[in-house]
Formats: sequence, structure tokens, C-alpha cells
Amino acid sequence: MTALIIIIGFLLYLILYFVYGKKIERDVVMASDSNEAPSKRLYDGVDYIAARKEVLFGHHFASIAGAAPIIGPAIAMCWGWLPGLLWVWFGNIFIGAVHDYLALMASVRYDGKSIQFVAKDIMGNRTGVAFYWIVFFLLILVVAAFAAVVAGLYVGPDGGAIGASYVYKIIAALILGVLLYRVKMNFVVATTLGIIMLFFALALGPVFPITLSKITWMWIFFFYIIIAAAIPVNVLLQPRDYLNSFLLYFGLILGFLGAIFAFRGFEVPVVSTFSPILLGGKATPFWPAIPLVIACGSLSGFHSLVASGTTSKQLAKETDALAIGYGAMFTEGFLSTIVIVSIAGFGYAALKNLGVTEEALNPGNWGVAFTKVSASVKMGGANLFVQSYSDMINSTWLGFIPVKYVKVLAGMWVASFAMTTLDTTNRLARYCISEMALPLKERATGAYNFLTNRWIASIIPAAIGIYLGASGNFLILWGSFGAANQLIAAIALMTGAGFVAKKMRSKFASVAVIPAWFLWITVTCGIAWFIMVVQPGAIAAKPVPGWTVMIISIVLLVLNFVFIYDFIKSKAYKVD
Repeated sequence: MTALIIIIGFLLYLILYFVYGKKIERDVVMASDSNEAPSKRLYDGVDYIAARKEVLFGHHFASIAGAAPIIGPAIAMCWGWLPGLLWVWFGNIFIGAVHDYLALMASVRYDGKSIQFVAKDIMGNRTGVAFYWIVFFLLILVVAAFAAVVAGLYVGPDGGAIGASYVYKIIAALILGVLLYRVKMNFVVATTLGIIMLFFALALGPVFPITLSKITWMWIFFFYIIIAAAIPVNVLLQPRDYLNSFLLYFGLILGFLGAIFAFRGFEVPVVSTFSPILLGGKATPFWPAIPLVIACGSLSGFHSLVASGTTSKQLAKETDALAIGYGAMFTEGFLSTIVIVSIAGFGYAALKNLGVTEEALNPGNWGVAFTKVSASVKMGGANLFVQSYSDMINSTWLGFIPVKYVKVLAGMWVASFAMTTLDTTNRLARYCISEMALPLKERATGAYNFLTNRWIASIIPAAIGIYLGASGNFLILWGSFGAANQLIAAIALMTGAGFVAKKMRSKFASVAVIPAWFLWITVTCGIAWFIMVVQPGAIAAKPVPGWTVMIISIVLLVLNFVFIYDFIKSKAYKVD
């Protein structure tokens, strides 16, 4: 079963990339290298810097993926393995990849401006303002949720080794950046040295672990994401994420081979129950709650922010966009497929290794047993994935690789992508604050200069996000992040449809409008359910962070209806 599902998933993504993806590139956005990219035309040495396709793919993928394509599908296993898998596959094909590619190309055609700016231009000023605030709240929740994931992972069973390997990898990335951009070493030679340094970072983690408390890691994250968000992209961001791409390739290949040769049936039931106890300790129905749990692995509004925030400013030419925007989403979906397969095949054994009793793992009661496992659920499923993945690899001829190193590799997947998302998010929040402050430029120049200072604009979202992340109650943070994330996906896809209809004058706007409406209805119902059912318990348990998340959720819902009203009124989906 492991082999069958992984082969079907691989062929599905491969075929649709060359059929559906190429059609969108050719007939919808009409990408052409004769259009000079903003990275070259508006080069500024800080944000607008052209990158090689291979380097930019690594940055883009690491930024959009974070830990979400691992954590979300792992948590969604409470419904059984099939519901989450179908949401990942169909979400990738009809929503996620189309959304990512249109957001990237719309931004490129708007000189690297954000998707919020595009919405403002197409649908009006009020729409843009509403979208900016929705985005800003999402970015804060992303910092909170992903900081909580990584801090929890770093203090987990293998956390000292994983945290140390990440620190060593950062050192390797800084060295690689110097070799590529200062020394200007031959690209292949520099890449080879970078891969060797990455190997040593993975190997040294278990030998020289770093053991710190969760709150200490939170303080480190706070200062790290401020610095990483403010310095030029080619100092750390590009070389680090280029190294991340090799971590991804190695992990995907190892996981693919492990699933193929495991020859293992699935231990986890196909479907467990429609409403297992999950978010906030409440019965969580598959619909409409699924987009609150599985975000980036299937589709993600955050991707549109990365695509139109950092990626569009580094794209060297328009024809690179399909591999980076569309292809990265499919790659992420395949990663989520590996996560689902590894847990479905080895989830029971992994939970036993994490300390769950045989009695709690009654096969007929998987959904209930799963949600009671604090070692996996409170960690957002990170430890469950790390253990399941290493068990899957160890069950095959690949078992000659020491388990401790496989665990570090799996943990580094989560940590590296989550940390990349953290500082990329903070950089995007800096951009967001700068664009939101534009009305102050003439009326209050001093306030404008203060808020748009790249260090000040990096501190604000970092402070709020890290505070929420340190407050605990991960599943509340994850649910609120998922709600904001998927809401922006629906809104960004509608904006993409407006771009296709109004700017490209293409008759294919329906490829965005139809899935956008389906997603918008689902997510709107999900947010309403989250506010009414889950949030009251969160407020009772921890009033300050609970009310903070509640207020953000309510504001998101209100702004959501403002946007949809303007979208319908402006008829942005119709060709003039």
C-alpha cells in the first residue's frame, strides 16, 4: 500500500505539471522572457536581486513550505489517512498550484508589488486596505504557530541534535553566501562545498547537541527573525534556502524509496470518525474544519504572500515562474503525501515508541487515541512524523543509515522549513507595514519614516508573534493560523482571477473563480465554527492570548465579507 499510494501521487503530479501547468503558462498568463523581470529592471541590492532558478526554487519552496505540509497532514490523520490525502491531492491540483502561480505572475507584472496591491488596483482602495489587514494578522499568526512548532521540536526527544544541526547549517549558509556573492566562486564548486557543509551540519548535530529551554529558544527566534528579515536577501536568505533545497531533495528521495520498498499495509484506518476530538479539545468535523488543519500541504494563502513578496523580486525571467510557483506547490504536495504514507504505514509503531500504551492504540478507536497523545498532538505531529519516517526508512534496505541520523534529517525538514518561514514571514510583514503606512508619507513624514524603518518594521510582528507562540496551546494557534491562511488563499485566488480577466483579458478566469468560491464558502464556515465552538474554551483557559486570537478571528471574518462584497460589486472576474 505504501508503494501504491506514493507511485500514484508521483505520477499525478508529474503528468499534471506538464499538461495543466503548461496550459496555464501558455494560455492564461502568456509568460514571455521578452518582458524584463522586476529583479533586473528595479535592482536595489537589498530586495530586488535576480537569482538563479535553482537558488530561487530553494528559497521559495523553503519559505512556502515551513512545517505546515508536515504538521497539517500529521494532525489530520485523526480523520484517517484517506480524507487528508484527498484534500492534499485535489487541493494541489485545482487550487494550490493555480493560486501560487497566478499570485507570482500577477506580482511580476506589477513590478514585484504584493498581491494586496494587485487587489487594491483591480477592486478598489477599500478592498486593498481590508486585504492588507487580513494579511498582517495572518503573518503574526504564522510567526506564533511556527515558532511554537520549532521550539517544541527543539526540546523534544531528539531536539538537542536537531537544533544543533540547524545552527550549524546557518553557519554553512553564511559561508556559502560569501563564496557565491563576495568571492564569486564557480557556482558548481560553491554548490559542492555547500552540500559538504550541509552533510557535516547533519552529522555534527547528534555529536554536539544544543540543549536549551523552550523559552530560551523563543528569545533566540525573536532576535534571529528580526535580523534575518532586515539584512539583504543574498547574505542569508538565498544561500540558506539553496541548501534547504538539497535537504528537501535528499529527504524526498529517501522517503520515496522508503515508501516503495517498505511493502507495508496501512495501520491507520482509511476513515476513523467524521468529528474526532481535536481543535481546542472539541469535536472537530472534517467539513468545514479541514482547511483549518491542513494548510500549506494542500493550498495556502501564505504562498501568495511569498510569491508576491520576496520571490517576484528575485525572479530572473518569466519562464522560470512555472517551475518555481507551480512546481514548488506540487513538490510540497508530494512531501505531504510522503508524510501521510509514512504515518499511515508506521503510525502505531511510532506512537508506541513515543510512549503510548497498547490499550490506548485500539485500532477501532484511532481518532480518539490519536488526539490523546500529548507527545504528538501538542507537538503538532512533528515528533510523530519524525518517528514514523525513521521507522519507514529503517524497515527497508536503507536501514544501514543509523536511525539517529534519519531522525535528524526528518527533524531538520520540519525545523529548516519552519525557521525559513519565520524570517520570511517577518520580512513580508515588514513589506506589509511599509505599504500600509504609505498614506502617512505626506501627512506625517516622521511617523512614516519610523514605521517603515526596516528594523522597526521587523520588530513589531516579531514581538507580537513570539509572545503568542510562547503562550502555549498550540492547537488553538494552529487552527487560527489555518483559518487566516486559507481565507487569504480564497481572496488571493479571486484576485488572481481579476488579474487574468482585467489585465490579461483571458477567457480562462474560471480556473481561479470556481475553486476560489468553493474555498471561500468552506473557510468562512470554518472560521465561524472556530469562533463559536473552539475559542470560548481557549479564552477560559488563557484569557489574554485567547482574547487576542478571538479578536483577530472576528476581525478576519468581518474583513472577509468586506472583500467579497467588493469582489462581487467590481465584477473583477469578468473580462471587460
